[in-house]
Amino acid sequence: MPLSPSPIQRRQRVAIEHVEPEIDGGRHPIKRVLGETIMVRADLFADGHDIVRGILRYRHERHKNWVETPLQLVTNDRWQASFDVTELGQYRYGVMGWVDQFATWQRDMRKRLAAQRDVTVDVLIGKRLVEEAAPRASGELSQRLKDIQAALSSAQDRVGTQLDLLLGQEVADVMATCADRRLATTYDRELAAVVDRPRARFGAWYEMFPRSVVSDEQPHGTFKDCEARLSYIADMGFDILYLPPVHPIGETHRKGRNNNPQGDSDSVGSPWAIGSSEGGHTAIHPQLGTVEEFKQLITAAKAQGIEIALDLAFQCSPDHPYVKEHPEWFTTRPDGTIQFAENPPKQYQDIFPLNFEGEASHELWQELRRIVQYWIDQGVHIFRVDNPHTKPFPFWKWLIADVKDRYPDVMFLSEAFTRPKVMYHLAKIGFTQSYTYFAWRNTKIELTDYFTELTRTEVREYFRPNLWTNTPDILTEHLQHGGRPLFMARLALAATLGASYGIYGPAFELCEARPQKPGSEEYLDSEKYEIRRWDITRPDSLKEFIGLINRIRRDHPALQHDGSLRFHPIDNDQLIAYSKQSPDGANVILVVVNLSPHHVHSGWLDLDLAALGLDGDHPFQLHELLTQAYYLWQGSRNYVQLDPHSVPVQIFAVRRHLRREQDFDYFL
Repeated sequence: MPLSPSPIQRRQRVAIEHVEPEIDGGRHPIKRVLGETIMVRADLFADGHDIVRGILRYRHERHKNWVETPLQLVTNDRWQASFDVTELGQYRYGVMGWVDQFATWQRDMRKRLAAQRDVTVDVLIGKRLVEEAAPRASGELSQRLKDIQAALSSAQDRVGTQLDLLLGQEVADVMATCADRRLATTYDRELAAVVDRPRARFGAWYEMFPRSVVSDEQPHGTFKDCEARLSYIADMGFDILYLPPVHPIGETHRKGRNNNPQGDSDSVGSPWAIGSSEGGHTAIHPQLGTVEEFKQLITAAKAQGIEIALDLAFQCSPDHPYVKEHPEWFTTRPDGTIQFAENPPKQYQDIFPLNFEGEASHELWQELRRIVQYWIDQGVHIFRVDNPHTKPFPFWKWLIADVKDRYPDVMFLSEAFTRPKVMYHLAKIGFTQSYTYFAWRNTKIELTDYFTELTRTEVREYFRPNLWTNTPDILTEHLQHGGRPLFMARLALAATLGASYGIYGPAFELCEARPQKPGSEEYLDSEKYEIRRWDITRPDSLKEFIGLINRIRRDHPALQHDGSLRFHPIDNDQLIAYSKQSPDGANVILVVVNLSPHHVHSGWLDLDLAALGLDGDHPFQLHELLTQAYYLWQGSRNYVQLDPHSVPVQIFAVRRHLRREQDFDYFL
């Protein structure tokens, strides 16, 4: 038998349903950045015909008191209200609804009067409702109620005067403020929102191996050499420099060139095989420099508008100090040896995975938290996390929550190329940003479907995509055969489809496209296993093009958000068109990309004029930001043509209103 409702529950008449945004029944928070608005929507309704009222309640977790804002009826029992997030950290929010007896009385009284009914008793009911509200009021509100009651008493013999007073807006406002909420329904889940700094939403990442920043005099790059490279990175417009692991590299089973399992005396090994006799995760490879020089690099980068992001790879080489000091943190096989990493048929004899489920897991988790704290203390507040999907979800949820409780500006980027639900779950449990499948989405339908999922479904509330054109592990077959035009197109797609994107350089800007072997996505002569010399002064470099794209991103707020992304039909499958708008609608960007690296393509583009705030009866101007050309369009259907051997992309700033007659003469 179901439990009988309590006396209060029997009288709670308002139902609250379909609250948005809400992730998995409130088990996970949504994500926002400072200054953004959270729009909360919910269905509120009650039995019968009484008027329903509701409020949105919210507070930062550091504050005890709730802030309230009235819900506004949208349509069909759907209500909404919003609040701005002004502090880093976590907010709580919820919805409350109740039957407004006085508002219902006012509505019904007007109907009775229109029907010329006798309202003598109904006036008494209205006065009684005002009297009953008095104990619920305090301060100025209490005095206003006393004044209303006094006015009603003085007009005791004049029903018309009393009615005018009771039906007036002033009484309605006072009564709404001190409504009887004793029988209000409170939504049974307290929802949460994690608020990050703006860089969590918008940023351009550049990945670089410090040891490959070499010269004729310096065969192994150092942090000092990286300082000299900062101006090159800043000129391209990147604001985050991500460094693969900078720790000592193990000697045992050290890999040779091109992932050769048999290295030689000249092999430098993979930076992800962390740890040697020189230290582990809180040590720095001695050939790169010292901790002080690393901190100096952070300072120098900041002066150039760049933030250093560090790789967080929780794995060890066989030579890591942990192996001797804490063998209980690893998995021991029946023959007494420690289990090395493998993903059959691949084997990684140079890496020992940590055992997160062993009997010593508590001590291990605390040690890994100490590692993160160490690098925060050195000035690192962005971490790219290597393969987080191979470690337990509860670990990441605990670690990220613990870090962000003390340092709410710290960001964690999830490098998880795995099953979609796993990627999404990592985002739900705390990762600030996430790698995506962008590298393998090449056709128009693939790109349209994928980015519609990321920006037009519930996913947008918790999953912040970071679009990478390439990584040291990923040289897609598409890039291998597309040449310079495809590199340009993929860069433009990443930088305009996503507010956050990244490239692995200098391989990308130099259009490095040689695979280790046919059918492989591994680079030939991969930097993961050797030091590469890059000629960043090559005249065919995409440096200038990348710099221009990043300047456009910084100058146009529309490209600094993902939520407004809309695709527009174009009658050629090799052309893709989409737009973005700034939150205030003032800045509108239209992008058209030729997806074919080999052929000129043209087509008729059908713009959704209403979505862009355009009037089909009046012309509008397009300013092409890469070539500085101007065009005058009118109506939804317009012609475009792109030559991939020139520039395979057009980025238009849309000017809605032409202010002078001369504008028409100039652009026609």
